[in-house]
Amino acid sequence: MTTINQKTSSASGVIKFAVLGCGHIGKRHAEMITLNKEAELVALCDAYPKENLGIEKYNVPFFNSIDELLNSNIAIDVVTICTPNGLHAEHSIKALEKKYHVVCEKPMGLTKANCEKIIFKALQVSRNFFCVMQNRYSPPSVWIKEIVDQKVLGEIFMVQLNCYWNRDDRYYKKGGWKGTQELDGGTLFTQFSHFIDIMYWLFGDITNIQAKFKDFTHQNSTDFEDSGFVNFDFINGGMGCINYSTAVATQNLESSITIIGEKGSVKIGGQYMNEVEVCNINGYKMPKLAEANPPNDYGVYKGSAANHHFIIENVIDTIKGRTTATTNALEGLKVVEIIERIYALRDKSVMK
Repeated sequence: MTTINQKTSSASGVIKFAVLGCGHIGKRHAEMITLNKEAELVALCDAYPKENLGIEKYNVPFFNSIDELLNSNIAIDVVTICTPNGLHAEHSIKALEKKYHVVCEKPMGLTKANCEKIIFKALQVSRNFFCVMQNRYSPPSVWIKEIVDQKVLGEIFMVQLNCYWNRDDRYYKKGGWKGTQELDGGTLFTQFSHFIDIMYWLFGDITNIQAKFKDFTHQNSTDFEDSGFVNFDFINGGMGCINYSTAVATQNLESSITIIGEKGSVKIGGQYMNEVEVCNINGYKMPKLAEANPPNDYGVYKGSAANHHFIIENVIDTIKGRTTATTNALEGLKVVEIIERIYALRDKSVMK
């Protein structure tokens, strides 16, 4: 099979994508691929029958297993992993073993050990591994990254991350993978890893973690907690907390980050961390930001920002040598490791 270096050595080369997993996110990836002039959707794959997936508009070969896909004779450059969380590591490694680049939806895996295996394999076969953390592209996220990196806020004292969402029986359907320990992994992995990524991206690693957890409304629909309070210190200085829940009635309430610094305070809020609500910094004038994209709309519930077109653009630009990955594999691993350390405290306690 032709390698990516052979097929895309010129700037005009088209990058060929196969999408593994045809749920809401998988279809989102497929759509963004077809809309990009430098990309081509060449295959779709899902364990469910094709006629049940709503993918009739995509006139490409369809496979019912990753092994069928990878053993086909289709020319592929990139495999996009949109399967249940607990399968991400296994599927990523299989695609890398075939020497394809990999784009993986969050989380990269459910354990640090599995993430390390992915990184080792990617280095071994000299292929790129891209973690999907699309919230980094939202205008408020781009702006606050610049503010923090340029030390406009001075020394960081406190950071509060609030994530209050609705996920009820409309989301956790019987017989599905969501809510299971093996394939979902937990609320922080599935719902809020995007926001933990933003926190890590801005302020680095954490230590001295303390936490408490509750399961208010999901005893019959999930294997894990729906709510938690987590506090910690940042290794780089300052202290922080994550307050989260999927027990909010009716609809999502808030996703916000509040930063208290030496020279001022900032809060980015709204339902999806998409609005600058407070900017009070000594001697600083808030610039006008571009309008944020709306959240991904899944009908009865909504997710994080609809920025997946930026992901596809970054993958193509990186493969063609024009830029580097927005979220690299090591950053993806660190988010998983932070969640794993938080959940180690949960697993030692008894939720009441």
